[in-house]
Amino acid sequence: MTVARDIMTPDPRCVGENETLVDAARLMASLDVGALPICGEDKRLKGMLTDRDIVVKCLAQGGDPATTSAGSLGEGKPITIGADDDIVEALDTMKRHQVRRLPVIDGHDLVGIISQADVALALAPEDTGETVAEISE
Repeated sequence: MTVARDIMTPDPRCVGENETLVDAARLMASLDVGALPICGEDKRLKGMLTDRDIVVKCLAQGGDPATTSAGSLGEGKPITIGADDDIVEALDTMKRHQVRRLPVIDGHDLVGIISQADVALALAPEDTGETVAEISE
């Protein structure tokens, strides 16, 4: 059985919930990623932040990314999957919640992220196409 930890990208970098969106954008640029987990002072996952969130929820609304915290854009309880959960459950979760990146948790610790690219590398082409199509509906 393939589990989430088998296909995830391990050791994700977080942006702190009190760091600014400018800090987050710089970290995204240095890592060449379009999304980051938002982690709290307690090191627990608080949400996900995308480059699109910065543009649509801050810049387009006239906000100041130099003073807006990453945590202020984290909305609701993050959608996650357990590290030892079956990959089928992870894919179903991505489809059901229409998320392109799924944080992987072991206990209370963030241990990885499953992205569409991870799915594409791990699954047969027909399964990848179906999953990506359903996530993007």
